[in-house]
Amino acid sequence: MFMGFVSLTLAITYWASKRTVSAADFYSAGGGISAGQNGLAIAGDYMSAASFLGISGLVYTSGYDGLIYSVGWLVGWPVVTFLIAEQLRNLGKFTFADVASFRLGQTRIRILAACGSLVTVAFYLIAQMVGAGKLIQLLFGLDYWMAVILVGGLMMIYVTFGGMKATTWVQIIKAVLLLFGATFMAGAVLYKFGFSPEALFAKATEVHPKKLAIMEPGSLISNPLSAISLGLALMFGTAGLPHILMRFFTVKDAQAARKSVFYATGFIGYFYILTFIIGFGAITLVSTDLAFLDAGILEKTKSGIAAIRGGSNMAAIHLADAVGGNLFLGFISAVAFATILAVVSGLALAGASSISHDIYAMVVKGGHANEQDEVRVSKIATLFLGVLAIVLGIIFENQNVAFMVGLAFAIAASCNFPMLVMSIFWKNLTTRGALIGGLLGLASAVVGVILSPAVWEVTLGFAKGSAPIKLDNPALFSMAIAFVSIWLISVLDRSARADTDRDGFDAQFVRSQTGIGAASATSH
Repeated sequence: MFMGFVSLTLAITYWASKRTVSAADFYSAGGGISAGQNGLAIAGDYMSAASFLGISGLVYTSGYDGLIYSVGWLVGWPVVTFLIAEQLRNLGKFTFADVASFRLGQTRIRILAACGSLVTVAFYLIAQMVGAGKLIQLLFGLDYWMAVILVGGLMMIYVTFGGMKATTWVQIIKAVLLLFGATFMAGAVLYKFGFSPEALFAKATEVHPKKLAIMEPGSLISNPLSAISLGLALMFGTAGLPHILMRFFTVKDAQAARKSVFYATGFIGYFYILTFIIGFGAITLVSTDLAFLDAGILEKTKSGIAAIRGGSNMAAIHLADAVGGNLFLGFISAVAFATILAVVSGLALAGASSISHDIYAMVVKGGHANEQDEVRVSKIATLFLGVLAIVLGIIFENQNVAFMVGLAFAIAASCNFPMLVMSIFWKNLTTRGALIGGLLGLASAVVGVILSPAVWEVTLGFAKGSAPIKLDNPALFSMAIAFVSIWLISVLDRSARADTDRDGFDAQFVRSQTGIGAASATSH
């Protein structure tokens, strides 16, 4: 089953590579994707390893509190729908830097946007690589590092040959399969309890070592500041994710962009309800069954929750085995793997396009690069990103994947989101303000992530309690720093460039609202 999935996706890539001619085909599938298809593809991009394996794993270990991630991630979508989906499609061509630099100094803003994109992509990639590595290690008994190299290699093939068309179709097929698999799994769990959620929760509180505490908030995030900070990152980070923003350029006009977000929100919301049932199902059916537990850890901890084979990220995979036997286990594992591959390809494409389109074509060549060269640079960048992802995946082996993605969201919310929103909606934004504010947001987010307990103590191995910053997610402060400094520096900016920036707002506003002059579906 597993091999079947991989060969199916490779066949799609081959088909797409025959149809990918121009740069527009490579980056945005030539703008020919319909709203419904794009909605499924966005949902496919968003229902990543972190959503599927990570949230069900968090619910498995801490119960009700695992939901903070799914709620936060879902609530980010109306922000995208009403604030930026249309404006983005009307103002941009291939990347969100097109939009941020629309009326500002091209060179400096594009370089900053590309840095913001690449740092976000790097953290997001780590999470997907860890999920994939653990999954393959569990299924085939390969070493973790070999598993990571395998995923990296396949991802490079997809993006280099198929571009956005292949990525989109892989996303769509995998979204449909994942929704089907998760529905079946949640249904099977409820069937075991006579379709009574109450019976399911009663059994879960009985077998979980935390007893009733799993039905109450506060076991995962005890500090109110951390909770607010995480919530902000998850909500506003969505609107700064380069691989999600790229998807708006694959549809024909602004109306289709908005519709596709509407569809995507429906699919994603439904899916998150299922992950919750899957997490509680795993508590009742996996943690009580010795076949899924590691005997050595069970001896030490006496808790079925801690002793799960492959760690908590694997709760959903073991549950598939428990409710549907070997065949369904193969199906869900293959879908989880396809999920990771599809998301990783979308990320690599976003990272590569910010290098080739923003830095190479627009900055190095001053907007006069020919298309073949631009696509070639993008393919080289993909290979470079693939190697980087493999190295980082091996370093961060023991992190929870939902948590790692939370950090990527913090960075997106502190650099990409403020720049984008201010440039679309605030007349007085200047190049200097966007540049310094964006840099401060990016720097404070990255420093906040590295000095937080999770990275400082867990990954880097310093003594417990020695982390300089006590917050796990820096978004609360880094977002504030970004917005305030963008505002302050723009207001104080009296340069000649600043006047040009302010004068350009009206023309930009008209185009962002009406779409007159927007990049059409094909490149001429």
